[in-house]
Amino acid sequence: MPENKKIDHTSHDCTENGCDVVMHLNGVKEKKIEIIDGYTIKYHANGVTRWSKGKIVGGKTDGYWEWYRPDGTLKRSGHFNMGEAVGEWITYDSNGKPYKVTNRS
Repeated sequence: MPENKKIDHTSHDCTENGCDVVMHLNGVKEKKIEIIDGYTIKYHANGVTRWSKGKIVGGKTDGYWEWYRPDGTLKRSGHFNMGEAVGEWITYDSNGKPYKVTNRS
C-alpha cells in the first residue's frame, strides 16, 4: 500500500517578521503575511489591504481577531481560545456597522 506523504505546494519568501506574497507552485498567489508586535496580519491578494489581524499562539488562533473587506471596512470580529471560536462574534455591514451578533460557546 502506498505511503501517504505531505506535499508542499507552496513557495515562501519568509523572514521572522512574516512572508511576502506566497505563491503556490501552480502560480496562484496567496495572502501576504506580516507579524507585528505579536499580531499576525494577512493581506488581500492586492498585498495592500488587510484581510485579517490577530494572534497565533502555539500554531492556533487565540484572542481577538478581525477580518476586513478588500475596501478596508471591517467585516467580522470575534474571539478564539486556542483555535476554538468563543464568545460574541459580530458581522458588520459594508458601512462597518454591526448587523449580526452570534454567541459561540
